[in-house]
Amino acid sequence: RYHGMAPLVSLLADQKIVEPVAFFQNEVFEAAMLWCRTEGHLPAPETAHAIKGAIDEALKCKQTGEEKCIVIGYSGHGHFDLGAYDGYLSGSLPDYEPDQQSIDDAVSTLPDVADPF
Repeated sequence: RYHGMAPLVSLLADQKIVEPVAFFQNEVFEAAMLWCRTEGHLPAPETAHAIKGAIDEALKCKQTGEEKCIVIGYSGHGHFDLGAYDGYLSGSLPDYEPDQQSIDDAVSTLPDVADPF
């Protein structure tokens, strides 16, 4: 669990009821722009992550022939995130993936706490 994730979401992930996924920024903004062109409004980046996941899941269903009801949580508009959209559209928005050593170094500084689950 990270500080911005609700405890209930963390519990659902821990119990394998939901599966967290991560995307690079540019593919998320690409999905957001597709949404904007088709639906006429700009999603917040958090919402754009859900849109990207829904698109990927729909494409997977199209390939396999599986029928699913795909639901997303649309949390808000992107009006306060226009700088990030500008970065995406100008090609200057970086995709960043930390190397394993950086992750290990950061985790090593965390205090030991009891597992809440």
